[in-house]
Amino acid sequence: MGKQVVIFCASSNLIDPKYNEAARKLVRGLHAKGYDIVSGGGDRGTMGAITDESIRVGGRHVAVLPRFMAGMERKDVAEVVWTDTMSQRKDRMRENTVAAIALPGGIGTLEELIETHTLRKLHKYEGPIYALNLDGYYEPLKSLFAHFVATGMTAQADIDLVAFPETVEQLLENF
Repeated sequence: MGKQVVIFCASSNLIDPKYNEAARKLVRGLHAKGYDIVSGGGDRGTMGAITDESIRVGGRHVAVLPRFMAGMERKDVAEVVWTDTMSQRKDRMRENTVAAIALPGGIGTLEELIETHTLRKLHKYEGPIYALNLDGYYEPLKSLFAHFVATGMTAQADIDLVAFPETVEQLLENF
């Protein structure tokens, strides 16, 4: 098992295809640099695109799912890890990873990003954290973070624990 990167992403099939194409490009780039992928392992949306591309290029992909999602997993990934709860799923997804990446996604992706950010602040997760700000996707979150700083709720140094590269190429420069 090589160095692992966790990717948080959307499970919706309704999103703009550009997000899935960015995910595929990221997966190709990470695998080419020797990284294994850990993700939520579902077969839909960006999760499915990540799995498809990882298998297509012969990379190692670990899928982590809670038992209540049985039947949504891909059988052709390198490894499927089952957990009892969503909290255990997130913990296991981050375990032994060298970095965390949030692609454009919905409420679940946001929750995974924020929890990982909090753990990094508390020194319970040591890897860098990236949120791919493709076409300005994460600008509203960056504005909320700025509001947290402006009101004294959060220090700028804590906000700076998340980087917001705007392209897959910029993101891959960090690996």
